[in-house]
Amino acid sequence: MAYVLLGIAILAEVLATSLIKSTAGFSRLWPTVACLAGYALAFLLLAQAVREIPVGVAYALWSGLGTAAIVAIGAVFLGESVGLVKLTGIALIIAGVVIVNLTGEH
Repeated sequence: MAYVLLGIAILAEVLATSLIKSTAGFSRLWPTVACLAGYALAFLLLAQAVREIPVGVAYALWSGLGTAAIVAIGAVFLGESVGLVKLTGIALIIAGVVIVNLTGEH
């Protein structure tokens, strides 16, 4: 169940991060409310997940999967460029997440 909570936390964080641009520097009310609610939900669920998952493993998954998802969302929906260097960086982050999880220390 902890990994389900972590997965939902990651989705909430990705959604909140995706909304940051639409808040216009937190000057637009409803995008700001949605963004902050997403972050609040994300951290609440992350806090619950780390009761059973080591914080290092949880954060590695959180940051790696979240970063990869945000890059994809930026490219598909926000018109951000994705080149070889950016893709290599994402691949290295994902490799790091895999290595952390393969250590078997969770």
